[in-house]
Amino acid sequence: MQNHTNTPLLLAILDGWGVADDGPANAVFLADTPNMDRWQKRYPHTTLIAHNGMVGLPEGQMGNSEVGHLNIGAGRIVYQDYTRINLAVKEGELVKNPALNAVMDKVLAADGKLHFLGLLSDGGVHSHISHLFALLAMCNAKGLDNVYVHCFMDGRDTPPSSGIGYMKQLVNEMKRLGCGRVASISGRFWAMDRDKRWDRVERAWQAMVHGRGLTAVDPVQAVADAYQRGETDEFIVPTVLVGEDASPVVTINDNDGVIFYNFRADRARELCHAFGDENFSDFDPGRRPRLLDLVTMTEYDADFTFPVAFPPQVLTHILGEELSRHGVHQLRIAETEKYAHVTYFFNGGE
Repeated sequence: MQNHTNTPLLLAILDGWGVADDGPANAVFLADTPNMDRWQKRYPHTTLIAHNGMVGLPEGQMGNSEVGHLNIGAGRIVYQDYTRINLAVKEGELVKNPALNAVMDKVLAADGKLHFLGLLSDGGVHSHISHLFALLAMCNAKGLDNVYVHCFMDGRDTPPSSGIGYMKQLVNEMKRLGCGRVASISGRFWAMDRDKRWDRVERAWQAMVHGRGLTAVDPVQAVADAYQRGETDEFIVPTVLVGEDASPVVTINDNDGVIFYNFRADRARELCHAFGDENFSDFDPGRRPRLLDLVTMTEYDADFTFPVAFPPQVLTHILGEELSRHGVHQLRIAETEKYAHVTYFFNGGE
């Protein structure tokens, strides 16, 4: 490349232009595309797979513009957080994770309690139930007895009343492992707000930290009761699981550990802000538990100081970097909607 010429070279990314069988549902086939037709006949060409594992996505998941630009700019497969965690589970690396082991070991040493927070579904957008199951298995293997799950119900990335099925799966898995109890249930409308509607977040906080809210003895029945009230999964009113004496099974207290297992950041930040900011004042938190640690599955905010199980990947030797290093000038042009794609994503997420 050091002896490059000054002949311009164009890399044109046509978002959404795919290769598929000819037919009435193929817009590219139906369109009049004389230039593309001519270039394909005149010049060598090939195709690339732009979905599934070939671009770092789970099997069965379609590609998208962000993922496409990220992989093109990096010149390699860039595994998305969801896929990174899947691979860690599959390859036995999750149980070696330093951040996860650290909080679990602290809880063991302090004879405290470990709380899991996250979306209970297999939607794969914010979380995946299989990751929670793997974490519970890890707790069981380490001999943790006091393990609790605060379930945020989905109903947006999954059918609106599918949550009872996920709750049954969780209860059965905990019974199989002999590890874990459901401590509270909240629809994501309350627990996973992202627009500073703090009154919603406060309701979930009150259930988890102070044991205040609706009450239920059985988690599956709690979801069924919510359906009877006309609430779908997303809107289930924060509910506290209680024992026979009507007192909460558990609340989040001093010297407890917390793992927030969502891998998508935007709807996890507000609760983490309430737990981690000593000057938090967006609602009155009352007693604020002094945690042993709060571990987030991925980095939710660069300003947070919480340990992160899967930190951001730092990509080096990306296309733009290498061109600049060899003195090749670049001009990137895109419509406003794609500004981030030809900058942030094409630069490896920086």
